[in-house]
Amino acid sequence: MQSNTKKAVVLLSGGLDSATALAIAKSEGYNVYALSFSYGQRHGWELEAAKQLAKSLEASEHRIANIDLRAFGGSALTDDIAVPKARSLDEMTKSIPVTYVPARNTIFLSFALAWAEVCGSSDVFIGVNALDYSGYPDCRPEFIEAFERMANLATKAGVEGRQVLKIHTPLISLSKADIIRRGIELGVDYGLTSSCYDPSPSGQPCGQCDSCLLRKKGFRECGTRDPLPYPKEDKASA
Repeated sequence: MQSNTKKAVVLLSGGLDSATALAIAKSEGYNVYALSFSYGQRHGWELEAAKQLAKSLEASEHRIANIDLRAFGGSALTDDIAVPKARSLDEMTKSIPVTYVPARNTIFLSFALAWAEVCGSSDVFIGVNALDYSGYPDCRPEFIEAFERMANLATKAGVEGRQVLKIHTPLISLSKADIIRRGIELGVDYGLTSSCYDPSPSGQPCGQCDSCLLRKKGFRECGTRDPLPYPKEDKASA
């Protein structure tokens, strides 16, 4: 029997935010097509997390696109640049950090747009957040709005009137604590996620990069224990 369920392409990094965005898409009745990227990131462990999350959250399909952003570098995630550690929230938001990957969300959304056109979807979900984040310019509402306008001029399906693309950003105005609460309500297993920019070879988070610190702040404010296994010396602050 053929399902009439609507389809959505969901960008799934393997992190906390994208896992929650996928769960939200599922809760809204979408048949989810999860899309991850192997782009030369130093935190490649997140792809293992993405595979587990796609299975746990029952994505209809999960694809990993291979691109090489190390060809350009310019980021601590794709180049030989140290990942900042133990920074205060003020330091994180003072300027755009070196963990910003040039044009990453523009590239990822372009791939999502291509797959959405092929699979007949008019909906793309991305877990960007403009509150508890590291100041990336491609996480802002104005960027998403501009990309959506461009996307609706860029495809054959759009020109022929078969597709009016909507980019959903269900987390964009939520605090990290609110994101975690929403995910818990929807049954997300945050023990499967990977948020760290500089994990160990076995995937253990460092506990001190911006992403780890923002994640731990969210769990503290939520009043819930983070299930990830931080280093022993970091347990007290986890």
